[in-house]
Amino acid sequence: MAHHPVLILAHGQPSDPLPAAAELAAFAAKVAALMPGVAVTSATLAEPGALGRAVAGRAAGLVYPMFMAGGWFTRVQIPAKLAEVGATTGAGGWQVLEPFGCDPAVHDLCVSLAREAAAEELVLAAHGSGRSSVLSDIARHVAGRIGDEAGIGRVAVGFIDQVPQLSSLTGFGPRAVCLPFFAAEGDHVTDDLPQALTMAGFKGRILAPIGHDPRVPGIAAAAIARGKPVCAERCQWAKA
Repeated sequence: MAHHPVLILAHGQPSDPLPAAAELAAFAAKVAALMPGVAVTSATLAEPGALGRAVAGRAAGLVYPMFMAGGWFTRVQIPAKLAEVGATTGAGGWQVLEPFGCDPAVHDLCVSLAREAAAEELVLAAHGSGRSSVLSDIARHVAGRIGDEAGIGRVAVGFIDQVPQLSSLTGFGPRAVCLPFFAAEGDHVTDDLPQALTMAGFKGRILAPIGHDPRVPGIAAAAIARGKPVCAERCQWAKA
């Protein structure tokens, strides 16, 4: 197992950064407990100065992004933010790993959560993006796996920031569940998602975001140990 420092990095909550930062720090502590001898810390991009404090005086190591897809943030923004705080990137510097949501083990977990929910119908809720298809491509991939493997009659994917929007997904019965394809709880999960489902007349259960599952620290620790860098050109789950 590699013993270079590890930084778990998330976007955070710009409107209220401290609770999200504390949640991420607690998650990092769980990952650290599974990686003896590895210094694991955390930071969110939303908390002012947090990234600079996290890398100050530390040898370069691995950045594990708690993001749901490998798009502009992981290929461009994170290296740029590291450069802003004086941390070198690339060969000999901080190496950005594939993000949480790209890990096939996370997709396996989504299938398991769908089975464990014993639902007749399922909505996979994701953020989406009006600028790039990467976030929707990976969500559709996961929804397809759930539909093929979890034995659920109807599986749909809906988004907060693109079509089909969650508010448009009607006709789900009381034994439906919504699985949020999010790494953490924030305004999107606590406010936007339930409001959109209410608009759609959704009467089923809303599960916790997948990042809250107790199996996730182990998935993250295994991914960090593998040390697979993020693709510099294109997210592996993006459609051609």
